[in-house]
Amino acid sequence: MSTFWSLIVFAKPIKFALLFTFGNVLAVGSTAFLIGPGRQLGMMFDPARIYATAIYIGCVVLALICALLIHSKILTVFAIIFEICAHIWYSLSYIPFARRMVSNLMIRLCDTEL
Repeated sequence: MSTFWSLIVFAKPIKFALLFTFGNVLAVGSTAFLIGPGRQLGMMFDPARIYATAIYIGCVVLALICALLIHSKILTVFAIIFEICAHIWYSLSYIPFARRMVSNLMIRLCDTEL
């Protein structure tokens, strides 16, 4: 099954980007159905996660631009990777201290001084 998905991602990244981006928008928007669109937008643009929301929306738009307007497979794959990272960072903003913990972990893992 993983071979099937890897073929879709690398053979037809533009089609995958459209489906993946549409799925991400539906995933984020599905909570609007549960708690209401006003409260959802209020939570998305809360001062604690305004930057995570802006980066996430920017990456979604970037993926759509790379897939629909530019038609570059390489740029589309990079845009998908950025979108995945932005979605993880946005999701971490709902867990208390999760972004700080991941930031500290990345600093420890990527520190060159031993």
